[in-house]
Amino acid sequence: MARDLTPGTGIRGGRLRVYLGSAPGVGKTYRMLDEARRRQERGVDVVVGFIECHGRRRTEAMLAGLEVLPRAHRSYRDAEFEEMDLDGVLARHPAVVLVDELAHTNIPGGRHAKRWQDVEELLAAGIDVITTVNIQHLESLNDVVRKITGIPQRETVPDEVVRRADQIELVDMAPQALRRRMAHGNVYKAEKVDAALSNYFRVGNLTALRELALLWVAGRVDEGLRDYRASHNIDRVWETRERVVVALTGGPEGETLIRRGARISDRTAGGELLAVHVSRSDGLAGASSAALAQQRQLVETLGGSYHVVVGDDVPTALLTFARAHHATQLVLGTSRRGRINRFLTGPGTGQTTVDDSEDIDVHMVTHEFTGRGRLPSLGRRHSRRRTIAGYLAGLALPWLLTGLLSQADHSINLTTDALIFQLGVVIVALLGGAVSALVASVVASVLLNYYFIPPIHSLTIGETNNIVALVVFAAIGLTVSTVVDHAGRLTSRAARATAEAETLSTLAGSVLRGADALPALLEKSRTAFGMRAVALLSRADGEVLACREDDPRGDGAGPHETTEVPVGADAVLVLTGRRLPAADQRVLTAFAAHVAAALERDRLAVAAAEVEPIKAADRMRTALLAAVSHDLRTPLAAALASVGSLRSPDVEFSPEDQAELLATADESLVKLTRLVDNLLDMSRLQAGALTLHLTVTHLDEILPRALDSLPDPYAPIQPLDFDTVPPVLADPPLLERVLANVITNALRYNAPGAPVLVTASHHADQVEIRVIDRGPGIAPEDRDRVFLPFQRLGDTDNTTGVGLGLALSRGLAEAMGGSLEVEDTPGGGTTMLLTLPAADPAATEPAPAEPAPAEPTSVEPTSVEPTSVEPTSVEPTSVEPGDPGEEPPHE
Repeated sequence: MARDLTPGTGIRGGRLRVYLGSAPGVGKTYRMLDEARRRQERGVDVVVGFIECHGRRRTEAMLAGLEVLPRAHRSYRDAEFEEMDLDGVLARHPAVVLVDELAHTNIPGGRHAKRWQDVEELLAAGIDVITTVNIQHLESLNDVVRKITGIPQRETVPDEVVRRADQIELVDMAPQALRRRMAHGNVYKAEKVDAALSNYFRVGNLTALRELALLWVAGRVDEGLRDYRASHNIDRVWETRERVVVALTGGPEGETLIRRGARISDRTAGGELLAVHVSRSDGLAGASSAALAQQRQLVETLGGSYHVVVGDDVPTALLTFARAHHATQLVLGTSRRGRINRFLTGPGTGQTTVDDSEDIDVHMVTHEFTGRGRLPSLGRRHSRRRTIAGYLAGLALPWLLTGLLSQADHSINLTTDALIFQLGVVIVALLGGAVSALVASVVASVLLNYYFIPPIHSLTIGETNNIVALVVFAAIGLTVSTVVDHAGRLTSRAARATAEAETLSTLAGSVLRGADALPALLEKSRTAFGMRAVALLSRADGEVLACREDDPRGDGAGPHETTEVPVGADAVLVLTGRRLPAADQRVLTAFAAHVAAALERDRLAVAAAEVEPIKAADRMRTALLAAVSHDLRTPLAAALASVGSLRSPDVEFSPEDQAELLATADESLVKLTRLVDNLLDMSRLQAGALTLHLTVTHLDEILPRALDSLPDPYAPIQPLDFDTVPPVLADPPLLERVLANVITNALRYNAPGAPVLVTASHHADQVEIRVIDRGPGIAPEDRDRVFLPFQRLGDTDNTTGVGLGLALSRGLAEAMGGSLEVEDTPGGGTTMLLTLPAADPAATEPAPAEPAPAEPTSVEPTSVEPTSVEPTSVEPTSVEPGDPGEEPPHE
């Protein structure tokens, strides 16, 4: 469908065709060029606005015979780049233009930041556009793709831009076929194939991306189908996909229906399961909220969705919902009503739904609760005392009114007598319900006939009008009593629903109290139901997990009954006190569900606390291995080289040279000894026999030692304010090591000739140390990566280490109770912020921390070698996925 007129121009907008690829290399650009050649053969004016062939010969061959517009040349950071010449395309104004890589970021200097914005302008000018994009570049899938591939996509396009396309064609290829294409050199150059196949283009990654593409396109097809049906007023169900709707009443048969519906939906690929509960508009339906909550959890566990609709006509509401969701099948349970009930009340929800379902298949599922219902209730349930009082009033009140009216003699007429008796019937209905009102109506009718309708003191009625009046009186009495009883029942339900809502609201607040949730829930359960004691017992051995009592000193007076409610699979909630009615037990089930959630949360917290020492031990082991493999290498190699040179018979050294070699060996062995001591201390720490020696440490004493250990003792370093801050609580050797790592890293990437500033400041109970350089800085998305082992962010020089220094520095800082973060330097550069806890200045004797064998202090795995922090290039050019961790190009 052609786009609407461009506002204010009278120009009909162009049409957009998108070739959506499941992965780079599937052939989107090739298919786009093939479509262009086909249109050109039909005489359509087609030009190439921008095509990126990536050196692929077959793709370049498809350009033969097509008009290729000149590209725009732009300079950025002392380099030349080519972009689509948007003004040139608009001036040429072809019928169709090819624009590759829709998600591409334009070089600064153009009219738009993104290529898709260029495409929008071309469409507004009435030019048809054919373009390409990969599924990983859609904005809504950015985080999903990052989780799958581990690579963030910096170039994205809003989903709405692609969704508005007039045509979307999926370009798909099996993962194995794409990998073979790459192995044959049809996608990337030979030197990049192995790295690409072992990283981004693994079979698992390609399969997941392929599934994402298929699902996204299927969703768009479904949207198009719904739009077509709506525009053509098609209400009939098209069985393009099985959608099974399960009707839930909140009854015990719900789980059976849900599982049957899930089996039906699973029979075909892509089937959907929807569960729906119809709630009455007055909110007073008798459904169990606890049962519905459990059934909702089951539906979501089986991969379905749960819905609630409001409607007094249940069959109509069910069918309206089913048709709105294009359901093909509807699952209902057979009626729980008995035969007498069905005879009295007529066809139920199931039969009415079947009669009105038309083209929706309805499954009536039998279950163990079929036909176990009761007769329709003739009145609301009252206490036994109130029920007896209602019957007595129904018998006595008419006689009392008869005596009062007899004393009035003939001062009032028959109509007034009937109305007074009618008032008595209403009063009895309010007191005892419909059955008591029925008794009162019968008695009042007899007394009215005997005492007030001529002939008096006879049950014979002399006039026809009096017969009609008596019949109408009885009918009105029955009707009014029924209506009054129904209104009273609704009022009672509303009051109970309000009370239950308030109780559950308070319960939800108790759950949010954190660590005290379980005791608060038990106390709320005891007080809400008026029980003497509430206990949470283990099912396995009966152990009391928690208990709340009203009078813990004694059993109290009078007999007590016990109510038990299961709490999950391993516990039971036991309430001691009065007998709970069924309505209270329904709310108690909801309490038990919250208790189960609180109990599970406590268990997970305990499990997490138990796992933390194991994680700390794993981090320690990794740190030891990293230090052994890296930190020991440099001083050991220097010492061996010096000693080997002195022992060599081929060269004679002067006394000065011999002294220098001995000094080098001595210096290296001293460093080696210090590292071995540290490793031994870490080994003891891991075993729980030694912790960090956290002492009162003065920074003005540690900084000179850290500077002395730098590779270049004459490096331009400018320390400030170290003599004005209080001491910190730290391990001096480890703090020296952290400072040396961070300063060395800053020196490595600092601007030539600029000094590295090292400043200290005091805030509240923390001391902040900043190491400030004027280097290229670090991109925000890479700030966490610089603290990962073996991350060098573009540095390819491995002679100075393998990128472990900053990771170790952060680990040691956190072990000492501090932190190490990255900040921007105003004016350009990077600032490393080291935060440590301030020590008590009055402390004079350093005291080590208490040993904690169960929870050894964790030290992140790394070594002293500074980590490279060169920033990733921000030039918006396509990157070949030949190297690990790089984002693949669009094609």
